[in-house]
Amino acid sequence: MKPSIFTLFAAMTLFAALGIMAQTLKSNTENQIITFDAGPLENHATSINPSGEITGWYADASRAHAHGFLRAADGKITTLDVGSTGTTATSINPSGEVTGWYFDANFLVHSFLRAPDGTITTFDVAPPNYTVPVSINPRGDVTGSSTGGFTYQGFVRTADGIITTFDALGPATATFTSTIPESINPDGVIVGVYFDVRSVQPVDHGFVRAADGTITTFDGPGAGTAPGTVTIPMSINPEGEVTGWYADVITTHGFVRAADGKITTLDVGSTGTTATSINPSGEVTGWFGDANGLHGFVRSTDGTIAKFDAGPNGTFPVSINPSGEVTGWYFDANFLVHSFLREH
Repeated sequence: MKPSIFTLFAAMTLFAALGIMAQTLKSNTENQIITFDAGPLENHATSINPSGEITGWYADASRAHAHGFLRAADGKITTLDVGSTGTTATSINPSGEVTGWYFDANFLVHSFLRAPDGTITTFDVAPPNYTVPVSINPRGDVTGSSTGGFTYQGFVRTADGIITTFDALGPATATFTSTIPESINPDGVIVGVYFDVRSVQPVDHGFVRAADGTITTFDGPGAGTAPGTVTIPMSINPEGEVTGWYADVITTHGFVRAADGKITTLDVGSTGTTATSINPSGEVTGWFGDANGLHGFVRSTDGTIAKFDAGPNGTFPVSINPSGEVTGWYFDANFLVHSFLREH
């Protein structure tokens, strides 16, 4: 059984796709929003670095294959195809290194690392049939998850190619616990979610893995015990601050967890809040729901909330860089999917 974070994003990406377009909008906070498409269908930006370079993926016209993309700060888009049957780029670091995953001819999933000069390095975590990197830090360390069957394990691959696997509750639980990293900071601290199937009422919990391998687990307020309650850390910054979301028995809430473990709840909308990314200064982005749908937000370090829409039927910010630029994706009036850049 896959943890809820996979279910969440899989559900979002089931909506189909788009025609090529580009336009510039103004948000209600007067920050310029630039919309863009790398390809003909399902354009999903996934990560933005300090230079404003954006990576992500799109579907081809047949919807048979995914393609990774890299959008330069000047708007130029380069398609990234590593595998013959699909490529998904998930994260980009300050130097322009991109990581992600691809399908081979047998539809097995492998990892890749693309250098700024375009050189591709592929790698696997044993057993080599499903390896998914999700985050790369400034020194080139990559984290993600892998599986050879029922459960997932976390991994970290250092810049010199050494791979270490880990389980949130220790090796003895590997058969029963799925560990899904989501983000790695410059010091190699990793955050993510784990799922213990031994529980009578299994729920998702958050974890922080220190650079020395020490793991601390945590839950959002009111989460972690009752059925249906979850805690999903999504991003960690250089200061060790973590953002993400949790669900209690009522709704979803964003949160910021300080380096000392103190958790602050973020409730932006009346029908739920999902925080997805935190930058070095502590600015947080994500989305929230109200009676009119789903919208983006940026929370400043002083707690001020800026709300915005990139499109009319749902806006989903996923990454914020040090200068406060935000990228993500949205649905247009016909529920077609486009990427956006919200400039600061």
